[in-house]
Amino acid sequence: MILRLLLRPPPLRGIAASLRHVCTEGPALKPAIAQESVEVLGHAYPCDDFTNVTPKILAKVGRDLHNRSHHPLWLVKERIKAHFYSAYIGRWGNPLFSVHDNLSPVVTVEQNFDSLLIPPDHPSRKRGDNYYLNRATMLRAHTSAHQRELVRSGLDAFLLAGDVYRRDEIDASHYPVFHQMEGVRLFSDHELFSKVQNGKDLQMFEVAGRRTPQKQETQTLEAVKLVEFDLKRTLTRLVTHLFGKDVEVRWVDCYFPFTHPSFEMEVRFQGDWMEVLGCGVMEQQLLNSAGADNKLGWAFGLGLERLAMVLYDIPDIRVFWSQDERFLRQFRVDNIHQAVRFQALSKYPPLHNDISFWLPADRRNFDANDFYELVRAIAGDLVEKVSLVDDFTHPKSGRRSHCFRIVYRHTERTLSQREVGLVHQTIERSAESELGVEVR
Repeated sequence: MILRLLLRPPPLRGIAASLRHVCTEGPALKPAIAQESVEVLGHAYPCDDFTNVTPKILAKVGRDLHNRSHHPLWLVKERIKAHFYSAYIGRWGNPLFSVHDNLSPVVTVEQNFDSLLIPPDHPSRKRGDNYYLNRATMLRAHTSAHQRELVRSGLDAFLLAGDVYRRDEIDASHYPVFHQMEGVRLFSDHELFSKVQNGKDLQMFEVAGRRTPQKQETQTLEAVKLVEFDLKRTLTRLVTHLFGKDVEVRWVDCYFPFTHPSFEMEVRFQGDWMEVLGCGVMEQQLLNSAGADNKLGWAFGLGLERLAMVLYDIPDIRVFWSQDERFLRQFRVDNIHQAVRFQALSKYPPLHNDISFWLPADRRNFDANDFYELVRAIAGDLVEKVSLVDDFTHPKSGRRSHCFRIVYRHTERTLSQREVGLVHQTIERSAESELGVEVR
């Protein structure tokens, strides 16, 4: 059973006060009062120099929007689940794919990266891109962190949904907490070749093979092509179920550390090609480490917010966190497949405020994600977008400055310039004290 988060978000009193409930170290987001541990979902985790999670992020843990009945993310998840339940039936008449949507988002760094063959020097591991509880533990950056443990438990076909956490830019389509859903399907040699002519003569693996753009070194080309065909057919059926029978699909070759070959699926929507998911043939080394060395498999992953924004015409990702009844009641439908077109609560006017500052002398100490996180920690969902509008280097001193434009807009009410001004001043003061910049 997952316990509710015990830590409540503090009132807005500046970044230092906001962070005194957790401990962080390093050049960005240092606390006023360091503590020895941070508590998440009823468990305490010791802090160290890598701890960078904030109360505003921790307050989202346990909200589980994807499991809230008739929330738009729940609707998308249920539509995907219903499709797999009805389209893929096991030998005994039960659904082939099991569903797992309540696994804790707290994972080890080994689960999040090493189990997926992500190299130690890969940029996705950066402290500036993730929320670390300490050097060994973090809030998962993707639901794939659970792949190995589920495969090791003996599952051959499963769907996995959950909240994931990444430090990122601030705009209408990015939020530090979002939700993913992924699927995994493994095949034995009998399952893969039984319906193929002369399948008994085919092999899944080969010795002394070599890696090519089409296959891995230990897998035969024939086996990989069959897995790839099943993967693309499965996902084409899924997007047809979601978008309609006339949807156009195309496949783009790409790279992921945990699949090869890898693809991105794009669908044509309102005249433009839109990426909807990533997928590929699972790396055999990953399967071997999970005890499935006699099987081949595919995996895919998609963002629930991205699909919901398209399917329900939701323009701002912050809206998913709204508890306004005017928002929630729009999605209380009798049938999960019923078409819903989101009606905006109102388009409240934006307020624009710029902040310019000189970067620290050692520019390596400044990361834009640290500034975005500072803005989030202070202003929360009052901010719609933060964008870099000027990057200036002084011709004589060589000092470099950035100017960011912060767009304030509440999703449920009108903001006053006085209210925004106080928040903006706090951001300016905190940027100097926490990030080592000099406001111009």
